[in-house]
Amino acid sequence: MSKKTPLHDIHTELGASFTDFAGWSMPLRYTSELAEHHAIRTTAGITDLTHMGEIELSGPEVGRALDHALVGEPSKIAVGRARYSLLVHETGGVLDNLLVHRLAEQRYLVVANAANAQIVLSQLRERIDGYAAAIRDASGEWALIAVQGPTSPAIVSELAGADVPALKYYAIAPTLLAYRDVLLARTGYTGQDGFEIYCSPRDAAAVWRAVSAAGARHGLVPCGLACRDTLRAEAGMPLYGRELTVRATPFDSGLGRVTAFGKLDGSVGEAALAARRDEAPTRVLAGLASTCPRAPRTGSAVFDPETGERIGEITSGALSLTGGDGLPAGRSGPGTNTLVDIRGSQQDAEASRFPPQPPGLTTSQERDRS
Repeated sequence: MSKKTPLHDIHTELGASFTDFAGWSMPLRYTSELAEHHAIRTTAGITDLTHMGEIELSGPEVGRALDHALVGEPSKIAVGRARYSLLVHETGGVLDNLLVHRLAEQRYLVVANAANAQIVLSQLRERIDGYAAAIRDASGEWALIAVQGPTSPAIVSELAGADVPALKYYAIAPTLLAYRDVLLARTGYTGQDGFEIYCSPRDAAAVWRAVSAAGARHGLVPCGLACRDTLRAEAGMPLYGRELTVRATPFDSGLGRVTAFGKLDGSVGEAALAARRDEAPTRVLAGLASTCPRAPRTGSAVFDPETGERIGEITSGALSLTGGDGLPAGRSGPGTNTLVDIRGSQQDAEASRFPPQPPGLTTSQERDRS
């Protein structure tokens, strides 16, 4: 039987359509994914993300231990900030993409995808063995609510004790929100400005209702997981199981920049990634735009329009931007013409800048990622 989040009854009241996702009963949509997608792009949406996995690590050597376990350098994250990172196999293949928050000098919160949470927990436990660091599964201690979209700062400002406008992108701070203790992070995976609220499961319903009430005059609507998939694809954000797999390294998905080399203790997969770094790319992730009113399915073939040769496949299809994986390096530049199989018919598609600039992010917010 699927697990239910603390917000399940509210989702039912709102008429959500549910789906089983990684063993959880989660809202797929409330009205339509297109309407919800549009809301987050133009006003704001609220989404239940409690199915995500939260792992806490602490101890005198926790930063050094995470440097060894992950591709980046969590030891260099400032307290109250976060970074995007990856857990890779010894072969360099991606096991999961993660968000790493530094809550205190010797305390980190690692957020994993729901389907991979136990794999990440097991791998981290094994990799930090021998360091003065402790690890525990804290998933049951947190409910997670995302508020994303252009009007989200105004909504959250009405409820939070923190100075919301001053909270930088990829920062996290403890505060009161709707009179409840929360961790407020200016993060998200939609390509829009917004927040993720970590709260006690017992406070989740009260926080959801308070945000919904404050957001009513700002165009806030409840949003399911379906629109989040189209939003992150449109923003060029890779998803595990689509653009990110154990068969592909970070360099294959344009994420080589998050990989650090020459760390004190090295890191799992570093040798394989170093070899890949020094190789000229042969196949890359590219963005494809088509005027076809239907989106291609994952795995749909991409063809060279001149020779008819299959040159790649679709990893994520959305109604605006489509990610095409594995295109030859010379056939992925903006303006390159391709053909994409859409329901048995070959449709024109043109390569575009990829990943695109996430909509709604300012230059200063991009700088604050680091």
